[in-house]
Amino acid sequence: MRKLVTICLISGISIVSANAQSLFTYGSRSVSKNDFLRVYKKNSMKKPDMTDTALRSYLDLYGLFKMKVAEAEKQHLDTVDKIQKDLDTYRKNLAKSYLTDDQITQKLIKEAYERMKENLHVQHILLNCPPGTDTLVVYKKIDSIYKEIMAGHATFESMAKGYSNDDGTKDNGGDIGYMTAMQYVYPFENMAYATPAGKVSKPFRTQFGYHILKVTNRYPDRGQVKVAQILLLSPKSRGEDGLAIARKRADSAIAMLKGGASFGEVVKKYSDDRLSANDSGVLKPFGAGKMVPVFEDAAFALKKPGDVSEPIKTSYGYHIIKLISKTPLAPYDSIAQQLKHKVENDARAQAAKEHFFNKVKEKNGYKEFQDNITAISDAIVKSIPDTGKGKGIFKASDFSHMNKTVFAMAGKNYLQSDFAKYLETLTHGRVSGAKGAVIHDGFNAYVTNVVTDFEEHKLVEENPDFKNLMDEYRDGIMLFELMDRNVWSKATKDSVGLKAFYETRKGKYKWEPGFEGAVYTFKNKAALDTGLIMLADTKVTEEQVLKAINSQNNPDRVTVQRGRYEFSKFRDGSQEELTTNRKKVITMPNGTFKLVFVKEIFTTPGNKSLDEARGYVVAEYQDYLEKQWNDKMRHDYPMKVNDKTFKSMIGN
Repeated sequence: MRKLVTICLISGISIVSANAQSLFTYGSRSVSKNDFLRVYKKNSMKKPDMTDTALRSYLDLYGLFKMKVAEAEKQHLDTVDKIQKDLDTYRKNLAKSYLTDDQITQKLIKEAYERMKENLHVQHILLNCPPGTDTLVVYKKIDSIYKEIMAGHATFESMAKGYSNDDGTKDNGGDIGYMTAMQYVYPFENMAYATPAGKVSKPFRTQFGYHILKVTNRYPDRGQVKVAQILLLSPKSRGEDGLAIARKRADSAIAMLKGGASFGEVVKKYSDDRLSANDSGVLKPFGAGKMVPVFEDAAFALKKPGDVSEPIKTSYGYHIIKLISKTPLAPYDSIAQQLKHKVENDARAQAAKEHFFNKVKEKNGYKEFQDNITAISDAIVKSIPDTGKGKGIFKASDFSHMNKTVFAMAGKNYLQSDFAKYLETLTHGRVSGAKGAVIHDGFNAYVTNVVTDFEEHKLVEENPDFKNLMDEYRDGIMLFELMDRNVWSKATKDSVGLKAFYETRKGKYKWEPGFEGAVYTFKNKAALDTGLIMLADTKVTEEQVLKAINSQNNPDRVTVQRGRYEFSKFRDGSQEELTTNRKKVITMPNGTFKLVFVKEIFTTPGNKSLDEARGYVVAEYQDYLEKQWNDKMRHDYPMKVNDKTFKSMIGN
């Protein structure tokens, strides 16, 4: 039955058209030939088997599934809180791929590809803007830096070294090297590609803070290059002496290459790059922005496969680079799907979603009432203490009297008090940082949430594919709940029924010949020796052995399993061995030791109690309950097949 639930979760079940050709009825309901074939073909792993036998087998399963869904609806399982929450979560996740503008997405994909045709060499200055920061103060500071640069009073490099919060680039004048599309956050990429070579951008904001950037050069994309390297490391801590030693080693490596040694041989002797040393120094292919600029330029400057560079100095030391291959930018069609995935998981996706939401708003008469928005925002700000135990705390109930409209859409008014409730849920009733900014962002989130929820529910009405997916998920989880109540959980919880079931067939649950005892596992020989000494005393208990040998630092020096074992299934000793020697020591391949301690031998089969056979009894009881339940469904929802319609499917 669990398999049938799984099948139907992915099947795509839809409402039958009144005019559709009926294949079968169950009770007062019917299923069309087209709906059955759609489900049948969707669940076929290969070409569907259209023989009489295969179709009838699936028809029986599918008919039983439809009966159980009808029963779940009759019991109103779709109103159960847990199922409602599952459906709501599924709807929200499923809707994500629908609530976007496909045309805008395609434009963004093509925009990314066109930008990939050009590489930019960029410097930047970053001023961080963490949550709670007064953004106006940060903006004024970066604006003053921008004006100093534009007035010629300071260079971009000096301002980066003096003020940038990007520790990775500030010391080299803000130089981030080369970049192309899809490497940096979208706002940064937009500004970079909008800035001409040699020019400085105006201050702009990203999720990291405020930036100014300078594009020092723009040139056609060089594609990707694959190289091998010999790395002669020289950490900064070694200073000039370290560089001199690294350079001397580089010269020796060059001399060895010129003497006829293979690049791989020289890599093994000299290279400090442990990741590539075992592969003749070969690196993964890379394009713009993946390596430090000096290394990247030197790699792309090599002309023919096999060409080797002179030693190149970087912040890591010296590199000797060998060209393996160059690959131009791939054609659009070959990487469009890859770009689509990146765009949908990038900040660009927000642009497509915003465009879609704006169309939804326009279509449904969205209108904001700014005075009312300002009134509730100001009221919340004023109510939040800046100090004391109540710092940052507010309660939506304090604004329940504010019932003016903040926005309206599709004939419904959304009130100030509604926004306050949402904000309390969003912030957990506590606002930290700039209160006005938090509330402003909270209002935008509220509008987005309302529009999203509105459109998610509209999708069910207007998009057949979405509706089918929601219906199949709903039917699947209802059926799972129904079967759990009537079969799976019932078999474990119905102790009276389980015991009665066991009593009717207890003769089939048998112990084979075996023994009762304990199997000790000792971590090492010392633990084993201690255990053997202790267990020589018949009065010593298992608990005393465990307590004596294990410690807080070594809690698993010895473990023990006790119970009844069947000789046919026991792998650590035969019936003859264990009958002859009731204390058997076994050395395991992993260096541990097992001690089989036999207390009683059983040479003939014996009945298992309900507790001893519980796993088998529960499984069989579940099968019994399911068969009973299936029979009840077939009785309550009698199934009739239209033979003429069924035969028309065979062989087609």
